Amino acid sequence: MRIFIMRHGEAQNFAPSDAERPLTPRGESQSRQMAEHLAEQLDGQLDMVWVSPYLRAQQTWQTMVDCLPSAAKVMTVDDITPYGEAEQVAAYIKAVIGVERPDTLLVVSHLPLVGYLTAELVVGIQPPMFQTSAIASVEYNPDTDVATFLEQAIPHG
Repeated sequence: MRIFIMRHGEAQNFAPSDAERPLTPRGESQSRQMAEHLAEQLDGQLDMVWVSPYLRAQQTWQTMVDCLPSAAKVMTVDDITPYGEAEQVAAYIKAVIGVERPDTLLVVSHLPLVGYLTAELVVGIQPPMFQTSAIASVEYNPDTDVATFLEQAIPHG
C-alpha cells in the first residue's frame, strides 16, 4: 500500500492563532499542482485521507479535492497538528492500516511532524525536509511492517 505524507500549502504568517492561519493564493495554487501530481500516482483510487484540524491543512485538502479521485473516507485527525508525536501517529497509522487495509492513505499535516513521521515509518532514514505542499510517497507492507521511501515531490514555482 502507499502512504502519502503532505505538508500543507503556503500559509499567511499572521492570524489570531497558529491554528487559524489561512493559505495564501500561492499555497492554493501549489496545492492544486500537487493534487494533479498525486492523481497520477493514485491510479483512480484514494481510500483514506487524514487532515489536521488547522485551517491551512483543511484548506489544502479542500483545494485538492476536485483534482483527486473521491476519497472513500476523510477524517480530521487531531493528533497530526505541528505538535503531534510522530511515534504515536505512526503506530496509529499502522493499527488502522492493519484493520482497514486501505491501498492508499493521504496525510495532510505540518512541519515538523511530516518529516519525523516519514522517518518513523521508514526505518533508517533522516527526517526529510518538506517545502510547503511537498508530498512524500512511502510504500508500506502491513504484513511485514516494512516501509520504503519512494520519492518526494515538490511544487514548481
